[in-house]
Amino acid sequence: MPDVYARLADALDKLPHGFPATPDGIEIEILQRIFTPEDAAMALRLKPIPETARQVARRLRRPADEVTATLDAMCERGQIFSLWQRGRRYYGLAPFIVGIYEFQLERLDREMAELFERYAPTLAATLGGAAPALARVIPVNRRIDARAEILPYDDLRAMLERCRSFRVADCICRKESALVGKPCHHTSETCMSFSPEPDAYRDLPEWGREVTREEALALLDRVEEEGLVHCTYNFQRGPFFVCNCCSCCCGFLRGLSEHGAPFMLARSNSVAAIDPETCIVCGECRDARCPVAAISETDDGMAVDGERCIGCGVCVLTCPTESIQFEPRPEAEQLTPPETLIHWSIARTDHRHGLGRGLALRGWLAWEGLKMAAARKRET
Repeated sequence: MPDVYARLADALDKLPHGFPATPDGIEIEILQRIFTPEDAAMALRLKPIPETARQVARRLRRPADEVTATLDAMCERGQIFSLWQRGRRYYGLAPFIVGIYEFQLERLDREMAELFERYAPTLAATLGGAAPALARVIPVNRRIDARAEILPYDDLRAMLERCRSFRVADCICRKESALVGKPCHHTSETCMSFSPEPDAYRDLPEWGREVTREEALALLDRVEEEGLVHCTYNFQRGPFFVCNCCSCCCGFLRGLSEHGAPFMLARSNSVAAIDPETCIVCGECRDARCPVAAISETDDGMAVDGERCIGCGVCVLTCPTESIQFEPRPEAEQLTPPETLIHWSIARTDHRHGLGRGLALRGWLAWEGLKMAAARKRET
């Protein structure tokens, strides 16, 4: 199967996220490090829409026990995704980011880290090159101006209150940076996944550790005080992870600052503002807090560049004179995330591949939805 990796790379690139080719084939080297030819061939048989092992087995006309064992082993190696929903376990073809790359946390070594670093500029150009943005900033909700309405999809603590399962893990971006000789001083264990399903991570691959809701909320307090930026998928309903990012290592922020990828990360609908009457020009907000260099000193004191500000709010928390507040952006500058991952996928496909592919995706998703509903009915 000499071309199986090229076919898998092409399949991943056709997903809304993207997995672009490079002249020297770095993307193929990465896949060869992660997949055996047999695993790559199996991944090509999976769909990005979740299916049960029984549904996959029926479609492939293979024994269900054999398919289940194969899929479980691939999950353990971080090659595909798996989740629990309504008491059933589902599997599917994962995008490279957010997905396969993050699943390599326990297997990442220096050689793989160096490959990822070489691939990052090309990958970021695709991930951050088409609307809607891959990820978005969730602002810190403390000391927000009363005029700035906190929308449900911007209230991270409310999201966690509605969930019943939580996991935290080391940041793979910081691990990668350390492996290539650029260690980060920030806390490592900052990546969080969560689910409204009870016991949502049973039988799933080891990835960090499970924690209680109280521990998850305490983690948010710690990373906010540390100046890390909350980032999640850029859709409203059903988010399932939050990255707590630093500007020196993390892919979302580096996509903006280093790789010129404007749609890597969408800003929040709030913007920081500094009161010149109370600001003592200590420089803490500029020098130690702002991750995107949006604050500078002027003749009137410290000032925020609203175009650069991503609305994360980490500058607010340590201002010694409480001179920084969040204000709502003008209505014309407000951004509304797509409603669901499906809506995001369709919009992203429209922008990456044209309306024709987007229409085809709409039709395929509708057909798959009908088939999945029929399959669930048969299984019950």
